[in-house]
Amino acid sequence: MVEPILDPPLLELLPFPRKEFSSTSRFPRNPLNNLSFEQNYRTICNHLLDFTRGKFLLKGQAFHAHVIKSGLQIVPLVCHHLINFYARLQLPHCSELLFNDAFFKSSTTWSSIVSCFVQNELPLDALEYFQGMLRDEKMYPDDHIFPCATKACAMLNDRNLGQSVHCLAVKLGYDVNVYVGSSVVDMYAKCARLGDARKMFDGMPDRNVVSWSGIIYGYAQMGEDDEALRLFKGALCGGGMNVNDFTFSSVIRVCGNSTLFELGKQMHGLCLKMNFDESCFVGSSLISMYSKSGVIEDAYRVFDEVLDRNLGMWNSMLIACAQHAHTRSVFELFKKMESVGTKPNFITFLCMLYACSHAGLLEEGKFYFSLMKDNGIEPGSQHYASMVDLLGRAGKLQEALELVNEMPMQPTESVWGALLTGCRIHRNIELAAYVADRVFALGPVSPGLHIMLSSAYAAAGRYQEAAKARKLLKDLGQKKETGLSWVEESNKIHTFAAGDRAHPQTVEIYKKLEELGEDMERAGYVADTSYVLREVGAVEKSQAIRYHSERLAIAFALIKFPPERPIRVMKNLRVCGDCHTAVKFMSKCTGRTIIVRDNNRFHRFSNEQCSCGDYW
Repeated sequence: MVEPILDPPLLELLPFPRKEFSSTSRFPRNPLNNLSFEQNYRTICNHLLDFTRGKFLLKGQAFHAHVIKSGLQIVPLVCHHLINFYARLQLPHCSELLFNDAFFKSSTTWSSIVSCFVQNELPLDALEYFQGMLRDEKMYPDDHIFPCATKACAMLNDRNLGQSVHCLAVKLGYDVNVYVGSSVVDMYAKCARLGDARKMFDGMPDRNVVSWSGIIYGYAQMGEDDEALRLFKGALCGGGMNVNDFTFSSVIRVCGNSTLFELGKQMHGLCLKMNFDESCFVGSSLISMYSKSGVIEDAYRVFDEVLDRNLGMWNSMLIACAQHAHTRSVFELFKKMESVGTKPNFITFLCMLYACSHAGLLEEGKFYFSLMKDNGIEPGSQHYASMVDLLGRAGKLQEALELVNEMPMQPTESVWGALLTGCRIHRNIELAAYVADRVFALGPVSPGLHIMLSSAYAAAGRYQEAAKARKLLKDLGQKKETGLSWVEESNKIHTFAAGDRAHPQTVEIYKKLEELGEDMERAGYVADTSYVLREVGAVEKSQAIRYHSERLAIAFALIKFPPERPIRVMKNLRVCGDCHTAVKFMSKCTGRTIIVRDNNRFHRFSNEQCSCGDYW
């Protein structure tokens, strides 16, 4: 079991002002003493449940008026259903008014108001009322209130606060309760405290779908894909099918991130069998999985088949279309989303700006950037980074610099990195050097920025400055990320690095590359050795660029995959310009469709053309 923090006490840790709650002593006794009255209020509760499920606001409000006229608002169960009704209709402050006017506040009433604020993503309010229950009413929380409190802590990503709530649960003996224990597992997982989540999970006498889903989500979130899949298998085989749409959502995202396309399709099939295919959570994950596997057509199909779409699902489809250069579809989806009453959030606008940036649509990007404020959203550093990237790629480097200087917050690494990308594309070394000075003044930065600066210098032939940038990286004890490419074949991932000769089929792979190289040269391919960022001779440059990791992966796929199967290659770094050209010729000479996913977007090569339009 997790050993929770015992100090400071819970009430001292909760950072809320003291708020007075009504005392129940001045209210009349509950008049539930005759059967006809009880039958009457239970009928009212059933009606309120129907209005809540159907989200009938006007009918519910009319019924609320009837309840007040009948004097039944004093009944705790009626009050509970009214609070839940307004909570589900996303009117939490109406629920709060009801709660404050309630004659009798039972544990169910407190549970309703805390749950109301959690449902409506107001965790601070939820914990404020949780604190008031403990302090003013001297009422202990139960197995309904504890899960709401821990969920609020998870929403705040506050591990210390969550651990304090866990401590109170231990003191009251609720830590062995399956509902409370499961919520604690979920809270630790969402706060990225995987060790604490696992200790709690392993120590639980009983587990339910929430505990299984929480621990699987935790491992998936932290990139521990193998363990997430192993736990999912345990939930299916040993956990008595303790899975739901949230569990499937986590596992399908693992398949997408790990590019386990065949396994992802099997998960989709299992969702169909278990009737989870119409869940918007599963739909979002399936769209992401198919998109990351380069099968955008199936992402569209999943989107069309799920009728009840939440904002997350719209955003998943927007980013999928943007990454696959389906820019027109991005704009159409945005209009359709607004027409059905779904309000965009900050992620939605990130998708829009990304789509504009990678299609060179400067005016459209400026339009969506200004549209954010009309929707009550203040641009964050990520939005500024996208705008700087858009301006930089379009060659508007001075305008991009002005935007950076006008930012209301301190520019982040992402912002400076976007500007450096523009400097590298347009070979503006003077501005790159200026950016480098500003970046290094911030203190330690990621290896990626050092490499970008070194690449900008090397691209302009200034190898001495490039060497200095790399030396600084080495002096700081940091390493450049190794470029890798991989393909999936027979449920196995085959990974390659540049010049790699460790694969069992190395001889056939290099032979295939030599044969293909001759065909490409006859078709007109000429290597662009300017992408070799080292000061070496022409022959060495030609040899170095010929065996980049994605070319080895494609050669392997040409050997192993049947002619009708598209080749999907995943890459952890950005594809270089020469490889981009080379894969065009590979596609033309072999007649194959080749899909390359780098760390930025998708490139679908067919008949010497790329879906990115050479703008990426």
